[in-house]
Amino acid sequence: MTDSAGTPPEPDPPSGTSDPGTPAGDAPSDPPTVGARPAPGGTGRNGRGGKGGRSGKKRRRRTPNPPAGGGRAGAGARPSKPAPPPPAPAAPPAAATPPAVPPAAPPAVTGGRARFRPRGLRVIAFLGAVVVLAAAGVGWWLYKKLDANITTDVSAAAELERYARERPSSLVRGARNILLIGSDTRAGSGNARYGRDKGTQRSDTTILLHLAAHGRGVTAVSVPRDLMVHIPGCRKRDGSRTVPQYAQFNFAYEFGGTACTVRTLEKLTGIRVDHHVVIDFRGFKDMVDAVGGVRVCVAKPIKDRDAQVNLKPGARTLDGEQALGYVRARKTLGNGSDTERINRQQQFLGALVNKVQSNGVLLNPTRLYPVLDAATKSVTTDPGLDSLKDLYDLSRALRSVPTEKVQFLTVPRRPYRNDPNRDELVQPRANSLFKRLRDDEPVAVVPQNEAGSEEPGEAARRKRDTSPSATPTFAGTNAAVGTCR
Repeated sequence: MTDSAGTPPEPDPPSGTSDPGTPAGDAPSDPPTVGARPAPGGTGRNGRGGKGGRSGKKRRRRTPNPPAGGGRAGAGARPSKPAPPPPAPAAPPAAATPPAVPPAAPPAVTGGRARFRPRGLRVIAFLGAVVVLAAAGVGWWLYKKLDANITTDVSAAAELERYARERPSSLVRGARNILLIGSDTRAGSGNARYGRDKGTQRSDTTILLHLAAHGRGVTAVSVPRDLMVHIPGCRKRDGSRTVPQYAQFNFAYEFGGTACTVRTLEKLTGIRVDHHVVIDFRGFKDMVDAVGGVRVCVAKPIKDRDAQVNLKPGARTLDGEQALGYVRARKTLGNGSDTERINRQQQFLGALVNKVQSNGVLLNPTRLYPVLDAATKSVTTDPGLDSLKDLYDLSRALRSVPTEKVQFLTVPRRPYRNDPNRDELVQPRANSLFKRLRDDEPVAVVPQNEAGSEEPGEAARRKRDTSPSATPTFAGTNAAVGTCR
């Protein structure tokens, strides 16, 4: 049955219950009005009595759906709240409605895994971040340490800048020419044992390293120390200047250091030297020891007091001290000239290239770091090669070239006509070699026994080399045959 507004009437409260604000056993004086606001202290939220109960309006806003059985008594009328069940343990009557908002069930406990997993993941992530940062920190520290080992030759760079206009230009983009200088200075730790320091130093070994564009090959050209050349006027260490003169090549380093050697070589060959690297005795030994020694073939006994070396014939793995004596010895071998010593130096460098390119060095951090440490401590370079990144890029370029395309040769020369203890260039073969390097053209290298000596057969060889389609051949070797199997 409904009222005139179509709203069902409020059900009668169950018997035996009392108004929430009235003492038990006393009947209320007036029945509650439909939609009236409960008195203070009346039924609160979830059917609990006491002060602070919430109004039907607040309850309706928080609970979108009204309780079952409620209805509108008229415009603006609010449904009255059903009476709570009696405190007796008896079952509540069927007419009683459940609380509007049931209490939330406590979360299920699964033995602590819900808490442990997020925390464990956070711990793992934190430890991973620590490891990554630590590795990056160590890597950065090692990089800065190796980078700081390199010495920059700023004085040579300034001197070469002074003569920039007279220096030759680079003709082929991508090709590079690097001058390697082995100094015979006795200054510095570990070098005094190889002789007295007279206050001078000369270039014991000089090699022009030509890196062809696009990684097509590497050609290492040795320049004999006794080669007679025109040395320009150079600035000495005390600030004075020398006069231009015709003298043996290694005097240039004594007169004016690296800058004078670079200018002398450029004047001789017409080739632009892009970078230079200087290494002394101690640095050479450290490099060989860092790679674990280098295996070579000793063709005949070598016993040289000045070079401090005593080797028997056969396959030998040389440590740093033995290797230094091996590449320096000359006075007790043959006629004491530089020719045989240069050949041994080239063979040793070929064996060293093979050793450094092997996976046992480059892919082994415990072996690679000592090599990098020894290399960076041993060299003095121009500003264009004075960082670890620059040297790494250079080594990567060298490593990408197959060993059979890493060639070693000596400038064509013969005994100097005025002094057989000195050398002079053989022309026009020397100029032909220099032109091919300037133009970044290929150079063919054959063993000495196939090329013959520099003097006999010169006319026949010149005729073959002047053929329009022929590539000039020069006596030398390559890194693929530089080791003793």
